Amino acid sequence: MEICAVGVFGANAEIKFTIPVGRLFTYELMRETFQNDFEPLSKLYAGRLYDDAMTFKCNRQNYPDLPEWLRFTQRHSYDNGFLYGTPTSPGKSIIEVYAVNKRSYETARQILVIKIVPEKMLPYQAEFFIKLREVEKVLPSSVQDEIKQDLQKLWDTEALEIVNVTNALDRGGRVPLPIAGHFEGVYVKVGSEQYFSDCLLKVQSPGYQRQCSAEAKVKIPGGCNFCSIPSNCITWCKIELFDLTKQEPSPPAPTVGSGILESGGDFNPPESPPSRDYIPDYIVTVIVPLILAIILCLLLAYIMYGRREGVEKRNGKTNEIQLYHHHTILDNTDELRNMSGNRGVSPPLSTLPMFNSRTGERAPPLHSDSPTIPLIMAQHDPYSDTLPRK
Repeated sequence: MEICAVGVFGANAEIKFTIPVGRLFTYELMRETFQNDFEPLSKLYAGRLYDDAMTFKCNRQNYPDLPEWLRFTQRHSYDNGFLYGTPTSPGKSIIEVYAVNKRSYETARQILVIKIVPEKMLPYQAEFFIKLREVEKVLPSSVQDEIKQDLQKLWDTEALEIVNVTNALDRGGRVPLPIAGHFEGVYVKVGSEQYFSDCLLKVQSPGYQRQCSAEAKVKIPGGCNFCSIPSNCITWCKIELFDLTKQEPSPPAPTVGSGILESGGDFNPPESPPSRDYIPDYIVTVIVPLILAIILCLLLAYIMYGRREGVEKRNGKTNEIQLYHHHTILDNTDELRNMSGNRGVSPPLSTLPMFNSRTGERAPPLHSDSPTIPLIMAQHDPYSDTLPRK
């Protein structure tokens, strides 16, 4: 990868890269570079030195997003940012990087000109999963060199290049718990011109695949453990080998015509579809629901009005019987009074007005100017006891 920087004011520079197709590209956005642009050297002599939080905004020039092969990551505002990815076709991309100072809200701009040149794809590639790493911890060149050294021993060749680095979350991985010792995981793909080593070929053996499918603790093949740093150790059951020499060639692209139909006579439009009878559909969707609605309305009307009229008739008949008994009692009372009057016997005291049932005395008639006459003695004399006593 060739790098050429043009500019003299730190972050306000145009940086040019030339990278081949199928190789990993990484660029670290250094906070110190942009901090020097926010705080000129004249302020440093005054004794003020800041370490501000920064966020980076990256996009393709005149476009809202980055190219599809390029990704950006920044874990925290006090960490450096990374642009990384693997181009798949030659071309040229101009990337604009904006740094925002979270203290003063100043901005700085940087231009990256990435030229992608064609290159032959490495025929033998292998992908490894590193469980105890996160993508921004793998992108620094020093860490890539450490991982490459272990994989070179495993592949038994030094002609090894990193092809791609992918966050496990982008491959459907689960977000780890925010506890120490839990990481997202990283997929690292490398390639070489040399065929796979014996250690890598053992991964594809049926016995080894059965152990991985059983989710049992898999033993590392003998003489194949080249992990010098524990955090760089690979997961053996997730190794995938890619032999590009055996892949079928892609089908040829379709030929683009002139867009003009060849002369073949008059155009015959397709015939209209046959007519269709919609009456059965109309009956099923309209008439049948309408009939059901009418039946339900009639049933509801019968329940609310027909049965209610019968209840009212029964209640009216009961009231007539009660009135008949009442009139019968009144007629019998008048008949008894008439019979006692004809015998010349004084009427019972209980039939006389203002009769005291306890003492058997008849109260004298009341003379009052008030048109209202009390009906019982308790209203005339509130202190009299009208209850029967033994």
